Amino acid sequence: MGNRWTRSGSSLTLLPERQSSERRGEDQDSDNDSLDGLGRREDIAQFPYVEFTGRDSITCPTCQGTGRIPSGQVNELVALIPYSDQRLQPQRTKLYVVLSVVLCLFTSALVAFFLFPRSVVVVDAGIRSVTVHFDHTNMKVLMNMTSTLNFSNPNFFSVLVQSVNCQVLYMKTVIGTKQLDNATTILPLSESQVNYTVSVEIGSSAAYVYAFCTMPSIKVHNIVVLMQTAVKTSYMVRTSQNSLEAYRYIDCGSNTTYYQKTQQH
Repeated sequence: MGNRWTRSGSSLTLLPERQSSERRGEDQDSDNDSLDGLGRREDIAQFPYVEFTGRDSITCPTCQGTGRIPSGQVNELVALIPYSDQRLQPQRTKLYVVLSVVLCLFTSALVAFFLFPRSVVVVDAGIRSVTVHFDHTNMKVLMNMTSTLNFSNPNFFSVLVQSVNCQVLYMKTVIGTKQLDNATTILPLSESQVNYTVSVEIGSSAAYVYAFCTMPSIKVHNIVVLMQTAVKTSYMVRTSQNSLEAYRYIDCGSNTTYYQKTQQH
């Protein structure tokens, strides 16, 4: 290695070349430290936008070289996002699809359970009472038969009993009819009763019935009649009809009798 001559004022000083190299290295390290320091980074952050133009450069068409987007063009510009951007990749897609399908099925099941129409149960509860009168002049037996129908509504909505039609037959001959319109409204998940009275007349077609019913030597004057009942109900957009038949034992010799056990078909 050689020596290096330096001049200070009017004198010359001989310095080793290695010492000069060390000083140059120290100066470079101090520059790097200052470049990486916080103060240097703040200076760079405050450095304004500069449009470097040259022979091959193109001025930015969006900001026109100012570095700022005009406020009037905010709603007109479209930002380009790379295809690999995470915002373009759906997250938990399968989970959302499965949850949506399960929710739809559950909602459909609930709607079907609550709104699916169920048949209204109609039960003939029999005769409550029978009032008997005699027309001795015309040899007729006149009776008023009061019957009861029990309704059970298993639906989650009200049911309207539109009509009740009943006819009473004796030996295949119609001896009385009754029709009720808009009899009652049955509330959801509840039961209701409908009472109706049928006027019956047994006359010239069966004159022997008058003789049998007025015979004093017989204590019980039972006759058998057939009651045919048709019930029409409506709920939502559905209309249904129930048909009932029952044979009744009636004591035609007394003024009033109450319901006795009957055989239904």
